[in-house]
Amino acid sequence: MPATTGGAMSAMSPADFFGELYIPFWIPTAVLTVALVIKLPSIVKLWRDSSLRAVGGLLLLACSVFLFAVPSVIAWTNRVVGVPNVSAPWVYSLITAFCATCLLLIVAWRNGPADRSPTTRRAKRWVVTGYSAVIVVLWVLFTLADVPRERLRDLDTYYATTPFMREEILLYLVAHTVACLITYRLIRNWVRADGLDLWLRGGLKSLGIGYALNLVYDASKLAALVARWTGHDLDWLSTHVAPPVVAVAAIFIAVGFILPHGGQYLHGRWRVRESHRRLRPLYLLTRTVDDSRVPFTLRATPELRLTRRETFIRDALLQLARHFDEDLRRRAYDAALDLGHGPTPAKALAAAVAIQDALAERKRTPESDATTATLRAGPLVFPDLRIAPVRTAFADLLQDIEAVSLALRHPAEIEAVRALAAVSTADSGVSAHE
Repeated sequence: MPATTGGAMSAMSPADFFGELYIPFWIPTAVLTVALVIKLPSIVKLWRDSSLRAVGGLLLLACSVFLFAVPSVIAWTNRVVGVPNVSAPWVYSLITAFCATCLLLIVAWRNGPADRSPTTRRAKRWVVTGYSAVIVVLWVLFTLADVPRERLRDLDTYYATTPFMREEILLYLVAHTVACLITYRLIRNWVRADGLDLWLRGGLKSLGIGYALNLVYDASKLAALVARWTGHDLDWLSTHVAPPVVAVAAIFIAVGFILPHGGQYLHGRWRVRESHRRLRPLYLLTRTVDDSRVPFTLRATPELRLTRRETFIRDALLQLARHFDEDLRRRAYDAALDLGHGPTPAKALAAAVAIQDALAERKRTPESDATTATLRAGPLVFPDLRIAPVRTAFADLLQDIEAVSLALRHPAEIEAVRALAAVSTADSGVSAHE
């Protein structure tokens, strides 16, 4: 994550905060904040899930790092506390806490939130204890260091040879490198596992890229430090290369956390809307049963609208059960197979033919109110023994309404199946007469 960088500033204005020079800091901050907002409902709802808590802590710390690493905020922090460069150990501490959260997240992911084994608890204690000690040492080293001149953009290289400050800068970089390296390797191994859905795999790949770029950030910073120690000048690596690299890394990390949750949510919504749309032909047909429709509610969710449409269609089909001709359905099924359709499409086409025939028959012989009420009393309740043979067929039909609705989009195929089924009926009649 970014370290303290910058030149002297005395006052902050909106231009200071959002000026062009600070775009590498504010863009990742905004993206990380969006990721945190998206994740927050799940974190609050499932607070006992340690992996979700770790995700929330990681995103919050990442946002804080970029916020307090803005040069204008660095100057403000130093001025408020009254100690030159005091923002350095503060930002380094945030980065170290971010590293610890990364490792805790990996432990939670690897072992599962319910894992309370001694090994898991020991690993978590090691991470918390080790990185807490690093934070304490950072502040002790800063207290011992002599850093009177404020540096807002090049503190890492400017004080690279200063006793105690040199060790502090190296310590936070090593802690960050170790955490990112372990996290990257474990994520890379996880991506190769079987059984991951598209969105989770994509999110893990994005996280892998983000942590790999964090390693590039560490390499740039360390190279600039080593150059200073050996009497060379590679300050541009620390000042001009590392900040934009880590900004891009933060965006990839934020996308990595957003993609599995947001992608699955949008994909689920799309599937619900598609199912609602696919049921439209059968819904329009069944509306003619009693000239009713699904009540429209402006604030109804897509899931509720789909459920209401499915319920309406099944209720309407139950009213047609008395007129359902199972012999016609079987002949239509055989006819569809003869026309070259596969078993599943043939089943849907045959059901469409039988439903249209049942609807026409019902219009010719309207049912009494008592019969209609009986059929509406509950699914698959048929008191009349004459309709007992259609019970199994209707049970299948009520489960396959989407396939039947899609078949209704092809009236030419339905008519071809109906015509061939009628020919087979005529042929059977002639054979019986002979």
